[in-house]
Amino acid sequence: MRPLVSLLAGLMFCATSAMAQSPLTPSVDGTEGLDIGTSTSEIAITSDFRGADLTIFGALTNPDTLLLAIGQYDVIVTLEGPRADATVRQKERIFGIWINRYSMTFERPPESYSLASTRPVEDIADQQVLNQLGVGLNHIPLTPVGYFSSTNSLGDFREAYRRLKQSGGLYQSETNGVRFVSSSLFKATLRLPANIPDGVHIVHAYLFKSGEFITQKELPLRVIKTGLEQTITEAAHQSPLGYGLFSVMLALITGWGASVLFRKD
Repeated sequence: MRPLVSLLAGLMFCATSAMAQSPLTPSVDGTEGLDIGTSTSEIAITSDFRGADLTIFGALTNPDTLLLAIGQYDVIVTLEGPRADATVRQKERIFGIWINRYSMTFERPPESYSLASTRPVEDIADQQVLNQLGVGLNHIPLTPVGYFSSTNSLGDFREAYRRLKQSGGLYQSETNGVRFVSSSLFKATLRLPANIPDGVHIVHAYLFKSGEFITQKELPLRVIKTGLEQTITEAAHQSPLGYGLFSVMLALITGWGASVLFRKD
């Protein structure tokens, strides 16, 4: 009986060991990782807001010391704003009047996008990898919604959307914006424009090794309006009719007051 009990105990031990070594169990040996933190978790927009700088700190875990020494690790840090459908319109001049002739709506691109990297993103990874991750101004997915005419170039509308966002300061990219401050610690600074939309933004950090994507981390960042701006925003969204009537009355009173002050006898 005792040999049989010992045999069963041995089989149970082997089964337990096999389960512990199952490929479904996360590996703890030598796989590179990434940890990040931000200088703040909330940005407040006030009446005198002129933009701000967001600092991201990070560390590589379990890096290959040789590859680290010869600069084979790259980091890309992005800040993506809230997502919403965006429409781009093309104007044409007809009978001397410029009118909106064609339009295209893209499915939920980020309203704002800032990027910093150890070097140009096209030098870090292949275009296919960047497209799959959606990393880089030229690789953000811009998927049209619904039917669009074949006479309109999808590429032209995409380029127009990126150009409008960049000219407005909402899309920006800073190559060499990520630098290693020690062998495995890095720092990145992203510029937040003055017209940054409020809402929940997402900080992404991507780690690459010799052009191969390894892992990523993300953190939320809240951008909120405070003071008078927040009061006006809440009134406009929660009581649109009252807000509209108040705006009209304020305009009438202001106009009447100006006419009284500057009236000539």
